[in-house]
Amino acid sequence: MKKFEITGTYKQPGSYKQKDAEKKFTKNVNSENEETAKEKVFSLIGGKQRIIRRNITILEVKEVETK
Repeated sequence: MKKFEITGTYKQPGSYKQKDAEKKFTKNVNSENEETAKEKVFSLIGGKQRIIRRNITILEVKEVETK
């Protein structure tokens, strides 16, 4: 398996008085390829932060060397 480092942002919905906050993230995941790594990140952030996929933006996907 390959290791990928994925960076991006997600919009955290706020209350009526607060605007939506955009937060940055970096996740390291093990996966077979880039597409399944992206899916895993969508699943992790969506499950933990309760963010829907259209509010998650992936900016960069890098393959990390494993030793």
